[in-house]
Amino acid sequence: MKDEVILAIETSCDETAIALLRNGKELLANSVNTQIEDHRRFGGVYPELASRLHLENIDQVLSYVLSLKGFDPRSITHVAVTGGPGLPGALQIGAMAAKTVASYFGVPLIDVHHLAGHIYANEFAGEFRYPLLAIVVSGGNSELVYLPRPFEFHILGETEDDAIGEALDKVARALSLPYPGGVSIDRLTKDDETIETFDLPRPKVDGYNLSYSGLKSHLLRLIQKEKAEAGGTLPPQRVKEIALSTEKAFVEQLLDKAELIKGDYDVRMVVVGGGVSANSYLRKRIRERLKGVDILIPPLWCTTDNAAMIAMAGHHMIERNLLSPLSFRTRPNRNLEEEGREKGE
Repeated sequence: MKDEVILAIETSCDETAIALLRNGKELLANSVNTQIEDHRRFGGVYPELASRLHLENIDQVLSYVLSLKGFDPRSITHVAVTGGPGLPGALQIGAMAAKTVASYFGVPLIDVHHLAGHIYANEFAGEFRYPLLAIVVSGGNSELVYLPRPFEFHILGETEDDAIGEALDKVARALSLPYPGGVSIDRLTKDDETIETFDLPRPKVDGYNLSYSGLKSHLLRLIQKEKAEAGGTLPPQRVKEIALSTEKAFVEQLLDKAELIKGDYDVRMVVVGGGVSANSYLRKRIRERLKGVDILIPPLWCTTDNAAMIAMAGHHMIERNLLSPLSFRTRPNRNLEEEGREKGE
């Protein structure tokens, strides 16, 4: 049988990424051109700039991957691309490139949900066991997703306001830490046993939902007050104390809800995906809190946006014949729970 070779493209936010995956197992290439330095001066992603940089970078990244030594572009059997959610202009750049490549090689196209990619990125760490709970945490998403079987998504809980990554970025900015804030907080507090923490208010949210806006606002007021009292700049140790206390409060709320779901649903495995899944405190605590089930955590290289995860999700979509026409449209506000139903499952 002919090998399945997926060329995958991811341009939903601030990474221009292209990957090659053979038979759902062998990662032949995973090239990522990040825009973090370009957006840092804005303190976050500037959408118009992101789109322009994708347009500038996509040809170079694609040419690099297709010209890899020993790789024959004619072996490509499918093209997968992130069709949403994401920044409207950024998604369009990836979709246009994917449609062009698929049309040129005469191969099927796969329109992949970005969060499905983050979930299936865990398969680079091990094999899924269903039913499973996926904890999806990033700058724009905080969702608890139940998968009773492959590619059937049920959102049991989600943030009612800010996403965890977004809230971490805002607290970090108030602490004068560089963007991306969640990464800066993790680097500042990781493996430092000398940091004393303090209790923060516990949000009261019904069911399995989450809330980070109130905690974030409380912390911003606290930081502003303490900065004023300190003459404008907090002592380095106090910055660490606030940073670690924030990290703990945000993560423990998330795991409280995950623990509730584990008790109420048949869950054999828990996986975690999204940029915040790189957080060392979360990676440690998820194993301590969610005992009695298998835990899969993606490798660090696969936590931020990349095309390898889109290829892996695309592999499972091929198995279910979930292919897309060249006329498909990107959807910036795409809902994960509708994926299977919309594609005819």
